[in-house]
Amino acid sequence: MEKSTERLFGDHFLTSLTIDERLLVSRVRALCRRTLGPEAAAVAREDVFAWNTFRTLAREGIIATAFPKEYGGTDSRQVLRIRIIEEIGRVCSTAASMITGTDLSSRAIVAGATQALKTELLPRLCTGEIQSAFALTEPGAGSDVRGLEMLVRRVGDSYVVNGRKKFITRATTADWFVVVGRLADDHSKFIALLVHKDAPGLTISPEVGKLGWFGVPISSLQFDDVAAPATHRLGEEGEGFNLAQDALLRARIGHAGMALGRAIGAIEIASAYVTERNVFGKTLGEQQGVQWMLADMATQIEASRALLALTAEKYDRGDADVAIFASMAKQHSTDLCMKVVTDTLQLTGGRGYLQDFPLERFFRDAKLNQIGEGASEVHKTVIGRDLVRRARTAERNPCLHEGLLTEY
Repeated sequence: MEKSTERLFGDHFLTSLTIDERLLVSRVRALCRRTLGPEAAAVAREDVFAWNTFRTLAREGIIATAFPKEYGGTDSRQVLRIRIIEEIGRVCSTAASMITGTDLSSRAIVAGATQALKTELLPRLCTGEIQSAFALTEPGAGSDVRGLEMLVRRVGDSYVVNGRKKFITRATTADWFVVVGRLADDHSKFIALLVHKDAPGLTISPEVGKLGWFGVPISSLQFDDVAAPATHRLGEEGEGFNLAQDALLRARIGHAGMALGRAIGAIEIASAYVTERNVFGKTLGEQQGVQWMLADMATQIEASRALLALTAEKYDRGDADVAIFASMAKQHSTDLCMKVVTDTLQLTGGRGYLQDFPLERFFRDAKLNQIGEGASEVHKTVIGRDLVRRARTAERNPCLHEGLLTEY
C-alpha cells in the first residue's frame, strides 16, 4: 500500500518561509519519518541522555539553527524554528526539547560572551562537540528571576559563586554552565557567568527521576566558593537579568511549538484509530460525538498555531510586546496540548493507555510543557497584569458614556 503524503494539518504557515527554509522543513520531516519517529519509543524507555538523538540533530544541522552564521550556525528566524520544533514535537519530545534546550543554554553565550569565548566555544556547541546548560532555577525561584538568591562576589580578577541550582537539564552532560545570580554587594544587579563543569567547589548531583521527558535528565548543582574568571562574565555587570529573560523568551516560544506538535501528533494517531475501531456497527469516526471532539481539537490547534506564528514574527521583528505574546502562546498551546492528549487517549481507550502505544508517552510528556519555563498560572498572571495596566490608559470603548463606570 502506497503511503499518503496528505497531512491532517496543512502547510499554510510555510508560505512566509524562503525556499531554503522550506527545504529545511522538508528535511526535518524526512528525518522524523526515517529516524526520530521510529526510534522515539525506545528513547523514552529510560531517562538517560539520548546521545544518538542529540548527535543526529547535530549532524543534520538542526542544532546549528540556534547559532550565528559566523560560527558555523544558520541563525534561523523564529518563524522557521517553530516549524522545525512543531514537526519534531509531533513524534519525539526528547528531540524537540534538545532543540529548545540548546537555544536556552547557549543564548546568553551568543549574546554576551567575549569575542575570545565565542570563537572558542560557539563552533563546538554548534556541532554538538560540547554542550552547555542553563543554570537559573533555584529551590525558591524559577520563572520569577528576581527571586534568585545565589550570590556572586567580585574578588580581584575573578567572581566567586555560592548557592544552589535545581532542575538543571543536561547538568551531567554539559561542559559549561551559564549561571545567573545576584551581585553580593548590590543585590539589585544580576550577573551571568560561564562556569566549567570541573571548576573546584562545583558539585553535580546524581540525576533525578521524573515522570516524563525521558532522554534529557535533570540534576541539582551546588556552588561552594566556585571561582570564574572575570573574562567569563556574560555581558556587563547588571545585564544578567536581561540575558536570562531573552533566553527564557525564546524557550517559551519553543515550548509552545513543541506542545502544538505533540497535540497534532496525538490527533493524527487518534484519527487513524477511530477510522478502524468499530463500535455498535459503526466505526468510531462515524459517531457524531467523536467527530465533534475532533472538530473542537483541530479548530483550537489551528487557532493556537496562528497565535504562535504571530509571536514568532514579533520576535523576529523585535516588537516591544513580544514577551506578552510569548506568554499567551506558551500558556494557550501547552494547556491545549494537555487537553488534546487527554481526550485523544480517551478516544483510543485501553490501547491508548498501553506503554507500547505512543499516546501513553505523549500524555506523560505533555504535563511538563505546562510547568517548564513558567507554569501556565504564572503566564496568566503576567498577561492579566499587563492587560489591567494598559487598560488604565487605553482608548475608551465608544459604547460607554462619559464619566465613571461605577455610576452607570
